[in-house]
Amino acid sequence: MPLKLFELVGTDQARPFSPYCWRTRMALAHKGLGAESIPWCFTEKQAIAPHHSEKVPVLIDGETSVADSWAIANYLEDRYPERPSLFGGEGGRAMGRMINWWGDVAVVGGLGPLIVADIPAHLKPVDAAYFRSSREARFGKPLEQVVAARDTAVEGFRRALDPLRLTLRTQNFLGGDAPNYADYIVFGGFQWARVVSPFKLLAESDPVYAWREKLLDAFDGMARKSPGYEV
Repeated sequence: MPLKLFELVGTDQARPFSPYCWRTRMALAHKGLGAESIPWCFTEKQAIAPHHSEKVPVLIDGETSVADSWAIANYLEDRYPERPSLFGGEGGRAMGRMINWWGDVAVVGGLGPLIVADIPAHLKPVDAAYFRSSREARFGKPLEQVVAARDTAVEGFRRALDPLRLTLRTQNFLGGDAPNYADYIVFGGFQWARVVSPFKLLAESDPVYAWREKLLDAFDGMARKSPGYEV
């Protein structure tokens, strides 16, 4: 049976935008696996409730369902060991766990205050209302106020990328000569931003910009072909 993947979308079902779904999309491509995309919106929690999750991605593989991008990456690695490795061994998997947390905290967490106000325009009214109320409760202010200082706040985000930037001075990818799941973790955040926001995050002279460009072109340009802004 073909794999199936519940992915977060808005009004355009061809425009998946969750950073975590993009981690899984890249992992599947790395493994050479295809998956049928099942579009999912914020207020459709009943659709994935049978899989014991309230969030996507959710991967369906026959009778098995796996929720959470990190859990999915580990499942794919163990279920399909004959295909290219996402981690390059158990040491790489252990290091990937740390990058997974850094990607959540520094990358996704750093990007959110810069782009969050651009997201509702991509959503159906019911989902936009849910998103705005839940995120404004989280930030404690209107979304427009969250992003009001982003032209200057982006400099702090760029500085927070120094561990990535310094690594890319001596190697092509976090995975070394070729990308692995560590790269997809971090890239997922940038692809999320590219899909939902026209805000420019990186200077073109930045090594992180060049790294992102290479991953946009990976797997026959899969990520670049997905609708998004030229940032």
